[in-house]
Amino acid sequence: MHVSEGELKEFITDSGLVAKKEIDDAAVEAAKRGQSLGDILVSRGSLTEDALRRIQAYVLGIPFVNLKEYKIPTDILALIPEPIARTHNIIAYKKDAGSLEVAMLDAEDLASIEAIGKKTGLKILARLTDTESIKYALLQYQKSLKDEFGDIISTEAGKIRVIAEGGKDLSGDDLKKMAEDLPIVRIVDTLLRHAIVQGASDIHIEPQEDQVLVRYRIDGILHDAMTLPKAAAAGIIARIKVLSNLKLDEKRLPQDGRFKMETEADRVSFRVSILPTFFGEKTVMRLLRETGEGFTLEALGFHGENTERIHHALKQTTGIILISGPTGSGKTTTLYTMLDILNRPDVNISTIEDPIEYQMKRVNQTQVNPQIGFTFANGLRSLVRQDPDIIMVGEIRDSETASLAINAALTGHLVLSTIHTNSAAGAIPRLIDMGVEPFLLVSTIRVIVGQRLVRKLCEGKEAYALDASARAKVASDAEFAIAFNALTDEKIVKAGSKLNDIPFYHPAPSAECEDGYKGRIGIHEVLAISPAIRDIMLHASTSEALEDQAKKEGMLTMIEDGLYKAARGITSLEEVLRAVTE
Repeated sequence: MHVSEGELKEFITDSGLVAKKEIDDAAVEAAKRGQSLGDILVSRGSLTEDALRRIQAYVLGIPFVNLKEYKIPTDILALIPEPIARTHNIIAYKKDAGSLEVAMLDAEDLASIEAIGKKTGLKILARLTDTESIKYALLQYQKSLKDEFGDIISTEAGKIRVIAEGGKDLSGDDLKKMAEDLPIVRIVDTLLRHAIVQGASDIHIEPQEDQVLVRYRIDGILHDAMTLPKAAAAGIIARIKVLSNLKLDEKRLPQDGRFKMETEADRVSFRVSILPTFFGEKTVMRLLRETGEGFTLEALGFHGENTERIHHALKQTTGIILISGPTGSGKTTTLYTMLDILNRPDVNISTIEDPIEYQMKRVNQTQVNPQIGFTFANGLRSLVRQDPDIIMVGEIRDSETASLAINAALTGHLVLSTIHTNSAAGAIPRLIDMGVEPFLLVSTIRVIVGQRLVRKLCEGKEAYALDASARAKVASDAEFAIAFNALTDEKIVKAGSKLNDIPFYHPAPSAECEDGYKGRIGIHEVLAISPAIRDIMLHASTSEALEDQAKKEGMLTMIEDGLYKAARGITSLEEVLRAVTE
């Protein structure tokens, strides 16, 4: 099943989607490069991939299907497991007595067709579809899983044996038996899998007077997930303690633990924190997907000059790169992305972390343990004797860790770390407050990144115009002008365009996208250390003076980067303001 270049050119011309001159120019370039005409037109932006697929389907005589027009039964969808469907972009949507119709992005993927045919024992009929249809169908997997999980939990909750009211008088042996009770095991397993499917970052299990409330944090926002009977509380907490290897009969003191879980699509580590409250023990579990690979700076939200400044700093063999921001602002993910860029066979990378959030190949990762006196400072002191080229310190929390990190940078190491400040410029006064001498900071710091996370808008977002008076309520004219200039410099808006011409977007909630948002991306400010900034660090060292100078040198602040991303339709202005004013 192959489309000849002549047929493709003829049908693209007949479609009227691309001007004839553009097609002729692309045909010349395709012949020079030895590439397909369709690929050249897609790379130039003259034709979308989906439009090209429709044309190819028409030429080949393969039916083209729009999966949004189908309500795919769960049993048919399940014939192809979700990880395979996602990896190979192939969806089962219609079944007859001896055949199965599958929608694909690549009808020439014969290996996938053959494998599914063997698995199902059916004749596979391949159909072409587009990326939106595949995305829509993949969401159906999540919906069917959510329904299935809800059924399991409601069924199993009715089977729980009430041994003692609230579990208050239970012995360790009783709790252990409860933790091994089949309904409790199924409820906890389902809760965890449900959270993974939902893309949650945290699970909160909160005992209340007459029920147990379960909440998931998804894209930074807490959502009520379900309520369970009060009788389930003791068994659920006991089960989580067993998984985390914690003391079952200790209910008066906080406890911390960790366990892992594997699904078909993910390997997830759960970091567990249990805290006594008035109505019982509250449990919070942080979900950590155990891979730090696959991210890029661009995927995290860096662009233009910001990306260049970071790459320049990463090419240095000594110095400190700092990521600043509050808890939950994605600092660790940014650090791991930088480590992934630096992770080459010719360098030795060592880390000291609390906790180890992602596991990386070829990186020597060490977990601190303050209970036995193994702190960041002690760990860092030992790390420098391990002949590292690059050191990652999870967080600079105190003067001793700061001093050791500075010394490591001075003695020929590249050091990456995080610090809790509200802005990039605020990191310098914070380090000076810790007792670090300004002249040492001048010698070692290469770049400081400040960041927050904002939710990304879904496809069905609603465009609207923002006039000058409405803009004034969001940010100053100067901040909008700087964001607009960044769009112009990166050729995202056409030369000659005006700010008034750029649409902004509101979220549009839908069945697939409940809040109108899905996923998160960073807004950043990247402060590179220039001679003028070094001079301010030595004399003034106030965050205001540092930020003013950095802005003069072209630094986009977080609010300006947020406006830039809102103007691109990546997020909304409301989301930017929520993130920068928190």
